[in-house]
Amino acid sequence: MRSVLVIGLALLLAACGEGPESQKADEGLVVYTARKEHLIKPLFDRFTAQTGIPIRYVTDAAGPLLARLQAEGERSRADLLITVDAGNLWQAAEAGVLQPIESDVLASNIPSALRDEGNRWFGLSIRARTIIYSTERVKPSELSTYEALADEQWTGRLCLRTAKKVYNQSLVATMIAARGEAETEEIVSGWVKNLAVPPFSNDNKVVEAIAAGQCDVGIVNTYYLARMVADDPSLPVTMFWPNQQGEGADGRGVHLNISGAGITRASQHVAEAQQLIEWLSGTDAQLQLALLNQEYPVNPQVSLPEPLTRWGEFEGDDIPVAEAGRLQGEAIRVMDRAGYR
Repeated sequence: MRSVLVIGLALLLAACGEGPESQKADEGLVVYTARKEHLIKPLFDRFTAQTGIPIRYVTDAAGPLLARLQAEGERSRADLLITVDAGNLWQAAEAGVLQPIESDVLASNIPSALRDEGNRWFGLSIRARTIIYSTERVKPSELSTYEALADEQWTGRLCLRTAKKVYNQSLVATMIAARGEAETEEIVSGWVKNLAVPPFSNDNKVVEAIAAGQCDVGIVNTYYLARMVADDPSLPVTMFWPNQQGEGADGRGVHLNISGAGITRASQHVAEAQQLIEWLSGTDAQLQLALLNQEYPVNPQVSLPEPLTRWGEFEGDDIPVAEAGRLQGEAIRVMDRAGYR
């Protein structure tokens, strides 16, 4: 219902000749962002202070923002879309609301696996989705891969977030890329059999369940645990970097996803929008972006700050994050057949 209302409002504004926020062409950049205000506004303010280019922004979930861009079409006043998860960026690109750009700066600052091969979107921060475990009931030597969480030893000991969340859809999508659909379905079915309780609505609840003894292991984005440990250093939960050893898919590395950005096809300020993305990929902005939400920089030239080194180094999966979008439909079907809800 919410998306329908968003589309209707956008069409009404377009019919009246007004774009979102009634933004005029000479009033700077308009950004549609799925990132929460406190995680992106400090960067916008800093960019404006350095360049003199003002930024106005609209915050919402990825789905409604994409629906709004589609409804507004060429009348949209949005210059950039910033959102989380490569699956969402892939969908926006496939929907035709983003335009390709050529930038030597972005090609240099952002590894190819973390951007669209057609240059329609670019990763801005890395979000590692890893295994977490109880420090009271699990030894790290018992852990190895995401896939091994389907083994019998974890029966009644696993907690997961709902399959409805794009983060888990992307994890399963890249697993399909590495192992194929049939093997991945068998693994996901094993996860479901090992669940201690029904899937939770968010990653925080997975961490809390492990701390409370409801389960012993789980899978979350690292920054959720990092924020909770910052609030309570005695929390008996820590991280394990899976898929670090072995041949083939077993040693492919930790699942990586991104937050990222693309310039809208309707943008009236392409040069300035490209300047913002390039600035966000630079070392200073990358460091601040990492610290704001305990995420990892996409720019390999950035040295990790202390909060991000507490759990040690890890090897990340080098499967292009675009595969999370391309295989998202298959992933959803695999999870459904496996009974993962």
